[in-house]
Amino acid sequence: MITDLRPHRTSRRRAALACAAVLGAGLTLAGCTAEEPEPAPTPSSAVLAPGKPGEPAQTIAPEDYEGMGDADVVTDADAEFMTMMIGHHAQAVEMAQLVPERSTSEQIARFAERIRLTQDGEIDYMSRWLEGQGLPVPAVATSSAAPSDGSGPRAPEAHDHGSMPGMLTDAEMTALADADGTAFDRLFLEGMIKHHAGALEMVDDVASAGRDETVQEFSGNVAADQIAEIDRMSRLLDELPG
Repeated sequence: MITDLRPHRTSRRRAALACAAVLGAGLTLAGCTAEEPEPAPTPSSAVLAPGKPGEPAQTIAPEDYEGMGDADVVTDADAEFMTMMIGHHAQAVEMAQLVPERSTSEQIARFAERIRLTQDGEIDYMSRWLEGQGLPVPAVATSSAAPSDGSGPRAPEAHDHGSMPGMLTDAEMTALADADGTAFDRLFLEGMIKHHAGALEMVDDVASAGRDETVQEFSGNVAADQIAEIDRMSRLLDELPG
């Protein structure tokens, strides 16, 4: 769920992600505090500076970056994270849409609906961020509201398996759509745990290579939500009949 997305320093974002990792390990967050702000380093790759309204973003070479200080720029890693996470989220939405007609568990149905609503909202947020930077929005962002039976069209961007960790293959998605009852519930939970773990890898990547403070804060919220959801799904999986 998207919460307060006001920008903070990147170092504070990394401290928050470290705390989220502690949460995933089952420990308390009492000892987690924000680190002291650090100067933003000169990037090793090109960065993108948002253009004026209606104008495209501008690419700035590393050698031209020095002296810009805290200028409003984003790295390629920031833009790639927001672009690719739209497709990643879209598959999670597609998976969740399969649940109502296949699962016999009210708990799993409610949980899947929460995932669908949360990730649909985050797709909208990421799309608006990309538009604000003058960057293209993946076509999949407009197709997440597919029929609840999972029969809606799939945009190619949602299945770029080679570049997004945790994505289910077409064969795995077909097996999920063909299952029902407890067999479906097991495939759904196992698949969504794998899917969420892949999203956490993407968050780790942008935490180390990204610079845009809004992206850093947003990715931290994604990580916190998905760590909690992995824990919930693991417990639901343990409760399934053998």
